[in-house]
Amino acid sequence: MASEDGRSPMIRPLLPRTTKTIRHKPEHDRLMRDLSNSPTPPWSLQAARVDAIIAPASRSAPSMDRLIKLSAEAQCALVVLCSGMTKIEHLSELVAAVPNTEVLMIDVPVGYSHDHIPTQTSAKQFRQASAWRTSDLSLKRNMGLMIARLHGWRKVVFIDDDISLKRDDLARIGWALERHPIAGMACRYFPDNSAVCHARRLVGLPQGNFVSGAVLGVNCDDHPLPFFPDVYNEDWFSFSDAAARRDVPKVGYARQDIYDPFVSPFRAKREEFGDLLAEGLFSLFGDAEAGVNFSEVLKRATPIFWEEFQDARRVIIDTTYGQLKLPAYEGNEVARRAMESLDASRSQLAIITPDDCVAFIDAWRDDKEKWLKTCASLHSAGSTWEAMQTLGIGEWRITKYRRKHIHATDREGSLHTR
Repeated sequence: MASEDGRSPMIRPLLPRTTKTIRHKPEHDRLMRDLSNSPTPPWSLQAARVDAIIAPASRSAPSMDRLIKLSAEAQCALVVLCSGMTKIEHLSELVAAVPNTEVLMIDVPVGYSHDHIPTQTSAKQFRQASAWRTSDLSLKRNMGLMIARLHGWRKVVFIDDDISLKRDDLARIGWALERHPIAGMACRYFPDNSAVCHARRLVGLPQGNFVSGAVLGVNCDDHPLPFFPDVYNEDWFSFSDAAARRDVPKVGYARQDIYDPFVSPFRAKREEFGDLLAEGLFSLFGDAEAGVNFSEVLKRATPIFWEEFQDARRVIIDTTYGQLKLPAYEGNEVARRAMESLDASRSQLAIITPDDCVAFIDAWRDDKEKWLKTCASLHSAGSTWEAMQTLGIGEWRITKYRRKHIHATDREGSLHTR
């Protein structure tokens, strides 16, 4: 049986198979609180305002133009966490053309780490289960929360660099954060889903679309900060407590740029472990009785549960694949690439073990505990320079628009703090 804290011991007795059929659910809407039809509050209300937009960016600088303009219109700070093709010098040129901007740009070097950010979910065992996936997205999100705490910001909104949003959307998120620790939006106009989910949608099978980290507001003041583990679907893990309470606020829909979910079978392989884990946990949350404690629900994520859920996941993949083999899709290039992605997901699923899943949940819980202690010790810094010193950041810049020229400050100056 599980230990008193809900974790699995090193030696586990054989357990009977669960009597309830384990299902891979096409949607998890019952875990959300839909606020998308509530009135939009006036931006002039203090309760509707946010302190900063935080953008984990990796695309070329022009992709940030929308968020630079949005932050200027909303009169809030913009923090851009740069890696990949996003370069500080190119962003500075964009800021020059947008009045009333104040942008903190941070270069996140390859291999960056910080003692305050736990890394047990980055262990070799889990990287192998994720087909050696490499991503700095969860790192950037955790860094963003630390930056918010160090600046004394109460409400921040993570927005990906491929998202289109309006100021009214920010107002709705800010208003929801008055009553909830997190609030977000779903990307309906190009769904933010895995390759497997997109393949299901391609053949007309039921497929939901949950709130995601693409647009996610966080109240950094009175609530424990969420933690983003190093795995695909890191956003679902970050608000899993709220999902278990069936209280993830959805305030509307965002528009995500169109991309090709089947661009490479390796993408599907790298998504599979995180998709399996997140879908399995959220299925557990949906099957649990209302009001059951989060830790109690996690106790049900036993090796036998994961073995049965992997079987259910395999059925989902095989069923979708079978639909794509129908004559209606013969000669369809998108369908062919979708089948290649499903093949890749199936092959990766075959090497993931139930013990991998249980070990990841244990590592995630350990990381969450360390993160909570870290966040409790973080206090407002006197300036952005001090905040960057705390984070060990070497390359950063605050850039402000000026009528005739850019005012750029390296390693000095400060964004507004409360």
